[in-house]
Amino acid sequence: MKFSFCTLVVAFIASQALLAQQTPASSSAPDVSSRIDEHGTAYITRVVPVPETISPEAQESLVPEVSGTGVTDKSSVAHIRSDVHKQTSLEMYRTAYPVNIASSTIAGVPVSIVTPLTVPPAKAGRVLINLHGGGFTADSGSLIESVPIANLTQTKVIAVLYRLAPEHPFPAPVDDTVAVYKELLKTYKPKKIAIYGSSAGAVLTPEVAVRIKQLGLPLPGALGVFSGGGDFTKTGDSQYIYGVHGLSGPPDTRPKGVQWLAVYVGSADPRNPVLSPIFADLRGMPPTLFMTSTRDMLLSDTTILHRAFLRAGVHAELVVFEGLNHCFWYNPNLPESREADQIMARFFDSALAAR
Repeated sequence: MKFSFCTLVVAFIASQALLAQQTPASSSAPDVSSRIDEHGTAYITRVVPVPETISPEAQESLVPEVSGTGVTDKSSVAHIRSDVHKQTSLEMYRTAYPVNIASSTIAGVPVSIVTPLTVPPAKAGRVLINLHGGGFTADSGSLIESVPIANLTQTKVIAVLYRLAPEHPFPAPVDDTVAVYKELLKTYKPKKIAIYGSSAGAVLTPEVAVRIKQLGLPLPGALGVFSGGGDFTKTGDSQYIYGVHGLSGPPDTRPKGVQWLAVYVGSADPRNPVLSPIFADLRGMPPTLFMTSTRDMLLSDTTILHRAFLRAGVHAELVVFEGLNHCFWYNPNLPESREADQIMARFFDSALAAR
């Protein structure tokens, strides 16, 4: 049986575990069947309870938001751009992690500059560059990603507000970030600069690193790839299982042959080594932290790129959280989010101090 071009079709029956445990068993057992057809396509029905291995807050976060018309669709560009929850989350983060925030431009690119209230002299000579998520169509959390890291590392973070698709597909975001990086090289030593991002920003981060190497510029001291990927020629297995919100959101339903994030890819060749760093020469890349979670739609993509870094001899660490959805650290209410931020901060502190 050939599995090279398998499509995984999943029908999950998700329930609230605590309620299920208190409900008497029905006379008929739930359908937990599975079969694989002659083409290798899997048809699976499973009962997936809320995991007991995560915090109570995280368990509650797995319950989908509903409205009078059913589950709220949070994946549309319109919703992302007008998300009323983002400002609430930002204020919660600023309360927990006090910082100063200013708007500016660097090399003609708009940026947000997030500065800790106190910067020790030993950390004054370093800077972090954040590349935000949002599917390349919106700024889904540049400050949410920057505020806690700036506070915890006591290091200035510059969030690049790169041009967005569909008006500006690849390579516009790469070009904007490289322009900012080149300007910062005039002030900072490359080994004291780190570049990191979540979601789209975690796709953009290795792309920028590859482009920096192509240009013959010195590479930064560290990278952070937090739920991203590096291959637009294939769809990771987890994209067929999970949506943005894990099991509560729809999985990938694109026609075969259509790239994920096609709005960003545009007319570019998916095998372009900058667009898809899996095809690039990754030797010499700086220490890199990869982070994802077991219900992350980009779980597969993150781990595949991590292995590519390892094959290239790069010091690459991988942290996988249990039971949580794509970029769960955007939720300030979760103990796991605070833990994730601490892991990111410790990595950058260690990587930049050692170089």
